[in-house]
Amino acid sequence: MHVKPDNPVIVQGDGKVLLETKHARYESARDFIARFAELEASPEHLHTYRISPLSLWNAASSGMNKDEIIDGLRDLSKFDVPPAVRKSTEETIERYGLVKLVPHPDSPQDLLRVQFETAYIAKMASKEPCAKEIMVPDGRRHWAIPTGLRGLYKQRMLQAGWPIEDLAGFLPGAPLKVELRDKMLGNGKPFAPRDYQVEAVDRWHMEGRPQGGHGTVVLPCGAGKTIVAIEAMKRCQTKTLVLATNAAAVEQWVTEIKDKTHLKDGQVGAYMGSRKEICPVTVATYQILTWRRSKKDDFAHLHLFSDEDWGLIIYDEVHLLPAPVFGATAALQGRRRLGLTATLIREDGRQGDVFSLVGPKRYDLPWQQLERGGFIAEATCYEVRVPFTPQQAARYERMGEQQKFKEASVNREKMRSIKALVKKHKDDNILVIGTYVEQLHEISRALRAPLITGKTPHKRRVELFAQFRSGEINTLVVSKVANFSIDLPDANVAIQVSGTFGSRQEEAQRLGRILRPGKGAGAFFYTVVTKDSKEQDFAMKRQLFLTEQGYRYFIEDGAAA
Repeated sequence: MHVKPDNPVIVQGDGKVLLETKHARYESARDFIARFAELEASPEHLHTYRISPLSLWNAASSGMNKDEIIDGLRDLSKFDVPPAVRKSTEETIERYGLVKLVPHPDSPQDLLRVQFETAYIAKMASKEPCAKEIMVPDGRRHWAIPTGLRGLYKQRMLQAGWPIEDLAGFLPGAPLKVELRDKMLGNGKPFAPRDYQVEAVDRWHMEGRPQGGHGTVVLPCGAGKTIVAIEAMKRCQTKTLVLATNAAAVEQWVTEIKDKTHLKDGQVGAYMGSRKEICPVTVATYQILTWRRSKKDDFAHLHLFSDEDWGLIIYDEVHLLPAPVFGATAALQGRRRLGLTATLIREDGRQGDVFSLVGPKRYDLPWQQLERGGFIAEATCYEVRVPFTPQQAARYERMGEQQKFKEASVNREKMRSIKALVKKHKDDNILVIGTYVEQLHEISRALRAPLITGKTPHKRRVELFAQFRSGEINTLVVSKVANFSIDLPDANVAIQVSGTFGSRQEEAQRLGRILRPGKGAGAFFYTVVTKDSKEQDFAMKRQLFLTEQGYRYFIEDGAAA
């Protein structure tokens, strides 16, 4: 009987893994478990993870096997791993790659061969109704699928519990010479990708073998995901399409690529609302690709995917991929694909589609490991709890459930704490981030600080970000437009005044705004919430992601902030 009461882990029969946070082995155990399980709850003393099929298949794609998982759990667990968990883990992780897609020996342009591990697997997997209508007999002993249905087949088979290992290879794309600079163009400082950035591309590219060339790299904001993309472009030496979240992000991508490669002006272009350049490296927004005049019309610019001979498609913030782009990606499985994100969490639950269509997780580096290496700033997180006035509390209790969250989010009693925090950090560079524009206008006026929202013209946004970077202003009030892909290397304080319910991805992105190493002693992330309200309940869900990365929240009374 395996009994080690001094160990930090309990594995339950339902697949949940409980981890003691005060244990000496907590950090190493957390990093190990996070490779194949998903964090579900994070109260102070005991964190709960769940082993899921998708988490196991991502682990398998990154090289983990059943023995490594089971042996590791046994080493950490107080009691033996329940037989049901051992069996389900072994059976689930071993399903990865039982069905493979490989090039067709006789008809490579039109068909792909479906390769089964055994005759029994062929019999079982070929019976799946969702895939049966796609597959065609290929002689007496084989099955095949039309090349154009490669993405759809993988999507459907994953939903049926058959994660496909795609070894069908890729089109080379139009050739493009990509060389990295030794010194950055902008400031003349030496440039070379960091070791972990090179390792991430190694895991993704796999020396050009069919197993590589598609998949997702998970790195925190500020860790240089753009450099990972540029290194991938150097490996592939081909025409590249980069998809980004907004116009500001597009401009940053164009600047970064020119700054760190020898590509010239005419070789790197932007495709968005204000200008539409098609170049050997084209950076486009998701918005332009999904724009259409009405719901009845076709997507006017989605043809950009298929009109050009791209050899590589890069998806920035892949966890935000819109549904129409999923559709276009399903039809373009012959192109190499690299997804970049700080978190694979999707609020719509479509992580499986990222796995099938962009590719499995190839690389994931814990945030605190990068923090210890000095690559991202050391962050301290606080939750500042502000009470309602008695009159507000009485009105709040009479409201419907949907109204309560917004009422708590825009609580005007927060203003005193916000002002106190800004005063406390008067020598730092501060972002005040929120969701409700009326609230942000009030804060902007109270702090006499500029406000950036979705309605702020692009030119004005660029001006304000430049003033912030130069130190001309040290406080910016920003709406959700600053959640993604904004490079503010000197921002070291974030004050979150309202958010999107329990969005873990938003929490990760907002923390990421202040993690780029800069001046000062570390980074400070404050979430100002209304005490004993719906907002406080949702804040606990948002904190799950940061807890998973090893951060802990300190609770403060708003009155004393």
